[in-house]
Amino acid sequence: MRVFWQRGYAGTSIQDLVEGTGLGRGSLYNAFGSKQGLYEFALSRYYDMTAFNVALLAEEGPVKELIRRLLHKIVAEELHDTENLGCMVANASLEVARHDSGIAELVAKNFSRMERALTALFLRGQAAGEIEAGRRPEALARFVVSTIQGIRVIGKGGAREDRSERLADIVEVAVGAL
Repeated sequence: MRVFWQRGYAGTSIQDLVEGTGLGRGSLYNAFGSKQGLYEFALSRYYDMTAFNVALLAEEGPVKELIRRLLHKIVAEELHDTENLGCMVANASLEVARHDSGIAELVAKNFSRMERALTALFLRGQAAGEIEAGRRPEALARFVVSTIQGIRVIGKGGAREDRSERLADIVEVAVGAL
């Protein structure tokens, strides 16, 4: 997973995978069938690894504060990402998903999980009177997922000197829009 995350799908050779995993070529092909199979496995592992972000949304507390905590957590990840890895799913979405329906499904699965968790949170917020009843929870969830991915993109490509302020502004405007 780490090799693909660092180099991207196209930038990763079988030799890179051999060196990164410590497995021989034959073992890689026997276990995963192909580079594509190993990439799909790596994205599935990344899916498991990011479950903590979804779990944060199930915690007790005011809805907007939970969203703010999640977004600030993602901002912190981006600001402290010394290897400039970003989000593996966002990377896969931009690099591979538009050309590969299997990868597109894995990307959609990741985004859908976050959307479902956010939708449940917004429903809870509506029931508690924290979120306006006339707003569609699914649309709010999609907005937040898009904001997360925007933070990931800006975090990788924005100017270093004002990145922290820029990302903090995005968080506050997004939470204010809810």
